[in-house]
Amino acid sequence: MAFSYFPHTEDDVRQMLERIGVESLDDLYSDVPQDVIYRREYNLPDALSELEVRQYFDDLASQNHKMMCLCGLGAYDHYSPAVIPHIISRSEFLTAYTPYQPEVSQGTLRYIFEYQSMITELTGMDVTNASMYDGATAAAEAVMMAMASTKKKSRVLVSEGLLPQVVDVVKTYAGFNGVGVTMIPCKDGVTSFTAVQEELAAGDVAGVIVPGINRYGIIEDLTGYADAVHAQKGLLIVYSDPSALAVIRTPGQWGADVVCGDAQSLGIPLCYGGPYIGFLACTKDHVRKLPGRIVGATKDVDGKCAYVLTLQAREQHIRREKATSNICSNQSLMALYVTVYMSLMGPEGLRKVNEASYGGAHYLHDELLKTGLFSEAFEKPFLKEFTLRAEVPAARIQDALARFGVLGAVEVEPGLVNFCVTEKISKEDIDAVVALLKSSFNRGE
Repeated sequence: MAFSYFPHTEDDVRQMLERIGVESLDDLYSDVPQDVIYRREYNLPDALSELEVRQYFDDLASQNHKMMCLCGLGAYDHYSPAVIPHIISRSEFLTAYTPYQPEVSQGTLRYIFEYQSMITELTGMDVTNASMYDGATAAAEAVMMAMASTKKKSRVLVSEGLLPQVVDVVKTYAGFNGVGVTMIPCKDGVTSFTAVQEELAAGDVAGVIVPGINRYGIIEDLTGYADAVHAQKGLLIVYSDPSALAVIRTPGQWGADVVCGDAQSLGIPLCYGGPYIGFLACTKDHVRKLPGRIVGATKDVDGKCAYVLTLQAREQHIRREKATSNICSNQSLMALYVTVYMSLMGPEGLRKVNEASYGGAHYLHDELLKTGLFSEAFEKPFLKEFTLRAEVPAARIQDALARFGVLGAVEVEPGLVNFCVTEKISKEDIDAVVALLKSSFNRGE
């Protein structure tokens, strides 16, 4: 056998190859250019004991350099309580992710129900699905919901204040679904409501997607948006940071129809970019257009509380052309993770996280301005991240920070840099970073 850990016998392999009309396993790769096929031996050690394997990977891990993170832009370095990995590994929760058989999946269904309940409370919406891949795909699905919920309209309005990765994914979805995308510019750091009104007046708008907190870290004022969009029979979609919703006005209070975003800020470690978890919530008027699954609570034959799949608009159950989405699996483990996080933190804990982040971010903001290396870009309200104008090349600032073991000053556009502070960053950390920048540029570095 070519693969010692595969269960197939040589006869099994021969029959499968005959069935598909090829003679060898190599024929399966005939379309791959020969010059890109790796033919040398892999640089792997010989068989190792468990102790040696652990030491091998510890040595690899030691080559990583841990850095202080002062970056935001959709991925936030919030503290994750140590108890979470223990709880999410318990067998009553960590079961097969697809709960087709409710009688053996009560643990999974229970935490998805709790997850949905908590997200609806944070967003001010009526219903939430069982989660999406990430924030960007959740935003794209929200746009598709707007198209499905309105008739004879062919375009959506997208704020340039959204994170660039979110805009890119929305455009990709829209392009392959025949949806027109009209970008709405920002003025003085916030989405231009005047431009939104002008585009709505032009007609043919199914929905408008705007950020609750935009790419500059500014908390947007969405006064009048819902009325303007609804007057043209469109849907208002708000892209939100769920952690921040514990202390700022919710999309529901703004009159939003759909809310989306990435729940990574609810305690999920940065993890080099994933896996994260998208959330998607809406009012009850649009629940039938909500992709994915919805778990509900009911009673069993003995009158005891039980959990079931209430709605599942999936292509496996209906004709593909009638499906609301091609997303058929949720990030269930990540949903469990943020559910445990929210349960542990509670409303008061989330408020304290935001208070600490707010205090640190505003302190860093003021101290950076005092260095003379930065100037104010937008005098607008912010929570935990902000954008300043760099008075020296951003690359030089980034290099100075990196030498000190700090990630920060991400250039969001030419001359404008982003900083973010979470509860993990202390006043002493901030003072050290500011002192580093002062000394570095005083020496002419």
